[in-house]
Amino acid sequence: MNNFDYVRPVSVADAIAAAAKPGAAYLAAGTNLIDLMKGRISQPERLVDISHLPGLDRVERLSDGSVRIGAGVRNADLAHDAEFARAFPAVAEALLSGASAQLRNAATVGGNLLQRTRCPYFYDVASACNKREPGSGCDARGGENRLHAVLGWSPSCIATHPSDFCVPLVALDAVVEIEGAKGRREISIDDLHRLPGDAPERESALETGDLIVAVRLPAEAARFAAHARYLKLRERTSYAFAVVSAAAALRIEGGVIREARVALGGVAAKPWRAREAEAVLAGAKAGDQAFRAAAEAALANAKPSGDNAFKIELARGIVVRALTLAMAGTPARIPALPGSPFSNAGVRS
Repeated sequence: MNNFDYVRPVSVADAIAAAAKPGAAYLAAGTNLIDLMKGRISQPERLVDISHLPGLDRVERLSDGSVRIGAGVRNADLAHDAEFARAFPAVAEALLSGASAQLRNAATVGGNLLQRTRCPYFYDVASACNKREPGSGCDARGGENRLHAVLGWSPSCIATHPSDFCVPLVALDAVVEIEGAKGRREISIDDLHRLPGDAPERESALETGDLIVAVRLPAEAARFAAHARYLKLRERTSYAFAVVSAAAALRIEGGVIREARVALGGVAAKPWRAREAEAVLAGAKAGDQAFRAAAEAALANAKPSGDNAFKIELARGIVVRALTLAMAGTPARIPALPGSPFSNAGVRS
C-alpha cells in the first residue's frame, strides 16, 4: 500500500473541495477500496473520509411519494427497514442476497453503486487489463473467462459489474443525486454506469471530485410491490457474486400484464435494463409463454466473450424464473435464502 494523505471533512462542500485534485478517492466503509489498495490495484494519493458527513445516513419519505436514500445508509439497515421493504421488496431482496452479513452491516449505498468489477485479471497486477491500466490489453479475452460479459462488451474489456443492489434499482428507474464542483445534478442510474467501448477505465458518468449523496426511488416504483422479485444464481449459497441475476416486477390486472420491469445482473459492465423484454410483456397474458418470449428478447443481442455461452441460456432461464415468481406474488416475508432460485419463496406465507 502506498503512502497517502487522509482528510476528514465536516461537510459535503468540504469533502468535494478536498477531493477536487486528481488522485483523491472517497472513503466510506471501504469494503472494496481497502482491498484494492492492499493489492496495489488502486493507489489513491489522498483519502477523503466521508463516513461521518451529516445528512448522508437517512432514509426519507418525500412529499411526492418518492423515497430518498442517503449514500451513507448501510445496506443492512436499508434492507431491514420494514416500510422500505414493503414498498420495494425486490430491492430489499437484492441487498440481502449480496455479500455476507458482516459486509452488509458495513457497506454503504453509495459505495455499492461504485464497487469495481470482480474480474480476476483486474485484480492481478501482473495481468494486462485495460480497465486498470489503459492501453495494456485484456488478458481475460484469452484467459479464464467463463463468468465474463455476454452483453455490451467490447474487444477492450469483457468484465462485468458485480452489484446485486443496482439491478432492481435500474429496473425501477432510480435516480442518483450527485454533488460536485459545478453544483448538484441528477442522473438516471441507467446512465451512471458506462459500457466499456474503447475506454473501459471510465466506468461511470462521475467527474473528478463528484460525490454521490443519495439515490431516489420514484413513487411509481412502489406500484410493483405486489409482484416483484430478485433472483441470483451463484456458485455457492452465500458470499458469492452473481453468475447471472434478474429483477422482475409486474403490474397485473385481470391476468394481463399492464406494465413490466426487467433487469439483469452479471451479464455486462453495467446493470442491464431489458427494455425489449418489457415491451414483449406489456399487454400480454401473464404466463410461461409470455415469459419465455420476454427472455428471448432480453438476450437477443447476447454473444459469448469467451468460454461463457452457457451464461446466455442461464440468463434466459433466470428471467423466466424471476417473472414466474413475480407473477405468483411477492412473499409476505423475505425468504431465508434471499435472491436464491433454490428457495421456496414463490408462495405467499
